[in-house]
Amino acid sequence: MLQRPSPWMNEDLELLADTARRFYEREAVPNEMRWRAEHKAEREYWNKLGAAGLLCISIPEEYGGGGGDFRHDAVIIQAQNYALVGGGSNNVHSGIVAHYLLQFGTEEQKRRWLPRMAKGELVAAIAMTEPGAGTDLQALRTSARKDGDHYVINGAKTFITNGWHADLVFVVARTGQEKGGKGLSIIVVETNNQEGYRRGKLLDKIGQHSTDTCELFFDEMRVPCENLLGPQEGQGFIQLMNQLPRERLIVATGGVATLQRAVTETLAYVNQRKVFGNTLMKMQNTRFKLAECQTLATVAQSFVDDCVLRAMKNELDLPTSAMAKWWVSDTVCKVVDECLQLFGGFGYMNEYPIARMYADARVGRIYGGSNEVMKELIARSLEAHALG
Repeated sequence: MLQRPSPWMNEDLELLADTARRFYEREAVPNEMRWRAEHKAEREYWNKLGAAGLLCISIPEEYGGGGGDFRHDAVIIQAQNYALVGGGSNNVHSGIVAHYLLQFGTEEQKRRWLPRMAKGELVAAIAMTEPGAGTDLQALRTSARKDGDHYVINGAKTFITNGWHADLVFVVARTGQEKGGKGLSIIVVETNNQEGYRRGKLLDKIGQHSTDTCELFFDEMRVPCENLLGPQEGQGFIQLMNQLPRERLIVATGGVATLQRAVTETLAYVNQRKVFGNTLMKMQNTRFKLAECQTLATVAQSFVDDCVLRAMKNELDLPTSAMAKWWVSDTVCKVVDECLQLFGGFGYMNEYPIARMYADARVGRIYGGSNEVMKELIARSLEAHALG
């Protein structure tokens, strides 16, 4: 890779990066095209991730995790993105869901589920988005009413990453009558033999084909009240807001690796592709375009490195994470588009990585909160600051 070393890297993290790179090259890259065709990896892949120590790396060792921090997550995220493999979203499983459990779960819940997540025995997903409510979490309609010592859950979720293989689904549901976010709670569903739980078909996405994504349906699904995340109802929206900066930094962190892979792939191509008797790299337009792309990749890395350092000090705020998420995901789309253009017609062929990157990158501007919403969050913080 052409990027400079990140200021938060150290020798142990370099070793982890090497382990992750080797794992993805060995276990994922040879299978990626088949997984793309099937819209999912095989379930055993998760067990291999666990055996390699790549799951729940930032969860304390007492709960079966790797005892690391966000830097360890970042190293694995970037290794996977640079390798251009999906095959299951470790970002969702380890980077997001595991931390909801760590932050808000009871001691019994953490000891019950986290060790099995770290081994790959349980695959985790979080079910927020609904057919009629995406970014607007306060409009969610899935309901959970109490009936004795159980919740009875009804509703539907869509675009659920890891939904096909998920053994553990964190369902955001409305447990109270209050409007907006006040009545939301997160209830953990163990899907194995769960009556009233149904997976829809694997969704046919524009890109990220090897990451399984599907709809989930709940029909009078009874879940023990002890599976409520946290000690009381109505905390779901607060829990979501607490963890979203981390989720948005994960998107930006992966984007840095994608940017660099795009430039690296293109640089290799233009140095061997000949046009009018010379390589593409000798043409001024090519040189200027790659200079622009590398500059954007370098700026993105510097921005994200600063965010990682802030996160390590628990100083990463909501507006800054929103800036990182929208700007990096937008930049990824711009750079990949410019790089694809330098490939000419070959850039439109899926056998070339740049074509797959083009399709895979687009959703980055949507998930984790659309970029329009990110700008609104930033604008609100500016407005609040101006009003003093």
